[in-house]
Amino acid sequence: MPRISPRAAVKAASKGISQSTPTPSTPISAMINQRAIPSEASEELAAFRLKAPKPKPEPPAGQPSSRHRQHQKQQRHGDGGPPPLPPKEALPIDFTGFIPRDRFEISASLPRSYFLGHHNAALTRMRQSLSNVGLILEVRDFRVPISSWNPLLEQSLSSTSAGVPRSRIIVYTKRDLAPPAQMGPHGRPVPGTQPPSNVIRTLKNFHKPPKVMNVKDMIFLGMGVHGNSLQGLLKGIKEVAREMDSLTGLRVMVVGMPNAGKSTLLNRLRSHSLHLGKAAKTGAQPGVTRKLGTPVRILPGEDSGDPDTVGLGEGVFIVDTPGVFVPYVSEPEAMLKLALVGCVKDGIIPSVTVADYLLYRLNLVREATYMERFGMGRPTNDVHQFLRAAAKRTGKLRKGGDESLEHAADWVIQEWRRGNLGRLLLDEVTPKKLEEAMELAREPSLSMNQARKREKVARKERNEAKRAGISESG
Repeated sequence: MPRISPRAAVKAASKGISQSTPTPSTPISAMINQRAIPSEASEELAAFRLKAPKPKPEPPAGQPSSRHRQHQKQQRHGDGGPPPLPPKEALPIDFTGFIPRDRFEISASLPRSYFLGHHNAALTRMRQSLSNVGLILEVRDFRVPISSWNPLLEQSLSSTSAGVPRSRIIVYTKRDLAPPAQMGPHGRPVPGTQPPSNVIRTLKNFHKPPKVMNVKDMIFLGMGVHGNSLQGLLKGIKEVAREMDSLTGLRVMVVGMPNAGKSTLLNRLRSHSLHLGKAAKTGAQPGVTRKLGTPVRILPGEDSGDPDTVGLGEGVFIVDTPGVFVPYVSEPEAMLKLALVGCVKDGIIPSVTVADYLLYRLNLVREATYMERFGMGRPTNDVHQFLRAAAKRTGKLRKGGDESLEHAADWVIQEWRRGNLGRLLLDEVTPKKLEEAMELAREPSLSMNQARKREKVARKERNEAKRAGISESG
């Protein structure tokens, strides 16, 4: 006998009922006996009834139903579901008697460069491609606005073959990772901190004629509310394209230090204006982009029919480039800053050293986030105590339960880069510091060997002068 589904059994039962027209009070068993329901369907219908969910029993008289209890709970705690957990009491932080380090001791063996072979090859390829480029987008990290300024790029790409300054737009990325304005009780900045608004004002005032002639605009980008500046950047790019008035459109080259956010900027421009997906690969470590990319359209041409594209020719195309590091970093602390923000590949400088520098900078501005997260009642200048507390809280342990300071240091650095362990502006941005950086940019770049020879000569001269002074006093 073929198997009959429960649905077919119910249909057959309805037909049989309509044919036999039993009284409404006729029980199902009587229908089956009267053959109102076919015998082969009765077994299936019985099995279907056994599988049906049983109705929930009604609560005894005097007790509220589950729906009524849920309604009472919502009235007590609001409509947001279960009652909120009581807030966890924060451990009080005691800064009494704590004195942060006034300077950071840097080893003489600290690496002073991250200039790799593909950096030099990419720079050569950039120079060869400049004939088709009308605009340079120079990307810098807002947390290190001076240290992420690469004079080598400025010397190599700032002028056309005829000696005319090439238009530039400077884009400071990761604006959202800068600290909020930390103001004291008298309305003045907390010592050791710089309000981001003051930093932006100083940078804009400095990059104006007659000091800087070819900077069309300065844009400060970040995530969240700081992403609104993307529209201003596109407006500046359109202005340059209309000034050139080329039938083939505008070619833009995006340059900067490693991991400054060049590929991310390209993808955001493409997504914002054309609503298209990623065109450039991105990553948390420097070195993801290792060669010049093909031109990627970020603005449509005049044939699109949009009145906003008038004067753009065939459109605006952008070329992604590898990050190029400076051949030699003259200030050792600048190398630590670049390693902390991620412009230097992790491992070039020991992670414990970078974490120690981070601790030093956090203590200078009395940043208490790490103490709250790691269960420390007082700040510390000891990096090992700092990393042991982090390892215990995050489970960075070796076999046997000992803390792994290296893994804890890696985790701490990544957590700070995400903005979850305090936020810092690592460079002091003043007109004097910018003038010094400008003077450094005008000097010819030195290779590692040339810089070491120069330092050796300077150290020898200082030692001879010191010995001469001692002999004269004696």
